[in-house]
Amino acid sequence: MSAPAAADPSALAPPRGPVFRMLWLAWLAANVTMWMNEVASAWLMTSLTDNAFMVAMVQAASTLPVFVLGLPSGALADIVDRRRYFALTQVWVGITAILLAAFSYADALTAPLLLGLTFANGIGMAMRWPVFAAIVPDVVPRAELPAALALNGIAMNMSRVIGPVIAGALLATVGSTYVFLLNAVLTVIAFALILRWRSEPKVSALPGERFFAAMRVGLQHVARSPRMRVVLLRIFLFFLQSSSLTALLPLIARRMNEGGPETFTALLVAMGGGAVVTAFNLNRLRRVIPRDRMVYWGTCVHALAAVGVALSPSLWFAVPAMAVAGVAWIATANSLTVAAQLALPNWVRARGMSIYQMALMGGSAAGAALWGSVATHSSVQTSIAAAALIGPLVLLLTLRHGAGGVEDEDLSPAPATVTAPPPVIDIEPNEGPVMVTVEYLIDPLRAEDFGAVMRETRLARLRQGALSWGLFRDTAQPGRYIEYFLDENWVEHQRRLERFTAADAGLFKRRQAFHIGPEAPKTRRYIGEPIRGPDG
Repeated sequence: MSAPAAADPSALAPPRGPVFRMLWLAWLAANVTMWMNEVASAWLMTSLTDNAFMVAMVQAASTLPVFVLGLPSGALADIVDRRRYFALTQVWVGITAILLAAFSYADALTAPLLLGLTFANGIGMAMRWPVFAAIVPDVVPRAELPAALALNGIAMNMSRVIGPVIAGALLATVGSTYVFLLNAVLTVIAFALILRWRSEPKVSALPGERFFAAMRVGLQHVARSPRMRVVLLRIFLFFLQSSSLTALLPLIARRMNEGGPETFTALLVAMGGGAVVTAFNLNRLRRVIPRDRMVYWGTCVHALAAVGVALSPSLWFAVPAMAVAGVAWIATANSLTVAAQLALPNWVRARGMSIYQMALMGGSAAGAALWGSVATHSSVQTSIAAAALIGPLVLLLTLRHGAGGVEDEDLSPAPATVTAPPPVIDIEPNEGPVMVTVEYLIDPLRAEDFGAVMRETRLARLRQGALSWGLFRDTAQPGRYIEYFLDENWVEHQRRLERFTAADAGLFKRRQAFHIGPEAPKTRRYIGEPIRGPDG
């Protein structure tokens, strides 16, 4: 008997919720403005200079801010009100669009100034992407998260179709000034939609995290997560490879039978159309193709499609190749985005996804600069062929690391198990550091298995923000072990309890199962005592 349809959410399931639908429309409008700006800036640069490196640097200028500012933006999104922060990003993008329109109208844009304003627009993207990535899992059920992320991909790729079509039409008729003015109008619409959303405030008895401490914990969490490290490697390498096509596309379009803005627009629309059609069918693809294999095939297919576009003698050959590139792009990027989202608990999701976006945009910016430089010293076709060769080759050399497609952990919040006795002294929130010790008594014959579980425990403690961790065995009593970990201060130690997940609860039970003492493992907490030397 077949399962009911509700058990397998379709690609359109999440928009049935009004909150996700409203935020999705705001995200669509935001991405349309991004692509309109990308197309107008890239094409405008080809009229300001014919230097391949400068043309490719338009993409680098738009993506580099995400690499530089992604983590600070993610930290803010985890600390402040996400609704207001998301709205603020639209204000920034709107101001940048107005400046671009003004300079374009005055015919005062130069290649360096255009790159500078493109960089400023990229700052807006760096600010908004982590906060939206963190919002989505809060407004859709976990079972619908892959479909919701696919819809986000549809929004991005619909904007890849809508944005270039509008921008191309305006460029061909009234000029770039009106592209930037329309961008400003769309940011106002997105701003209004975001303000209509009423988010639930965070409930916590603890003070908010400090900015730099939040960044440290975010970096540490990702660095100690084996799955996130693999996903970051994969997304960086894929965008390092795939950026050759998008960065050099304006030059391909211009040299294709003396093509104009309409040729460039047609190529972008073909890629976006292929991605949109694929996004609607990703659920079916996931049932027959594992996540890792989707990444492997997507990387190789994109490489072949990119070479096909570069070598196409006319638009009729290039358009189908661009559509195939869009199929491979969305399949790979969505698979890695799902892997990243499911590897992050909610308390650090904005920071984790900002680091993911840093890797993505870092690969894109590095690829744009690298392949633009190669094209300057050789040719556009040689540069794209080199990227298409190196991408799958590096994938083959790193195949043993996988692509983050292991079994997903349950990272939903869970009540923390507190085994330490309550404090009987007054402790200030910022007093520290705090050292926690846990005493275990195990069967010495099970020491190897216990060690394996404690290695997992080490990573879990460090992901939660511990400054250091260690395990010691007793020299006088076989089977007696002391675990210790250090927290920055008392409030950070208390914050650990709010970061407890179902996966942490399962790991706690596995540790407890090794203990053979008559009582539960003894837990003690110690506060650092400042000792002044003779010099004060």
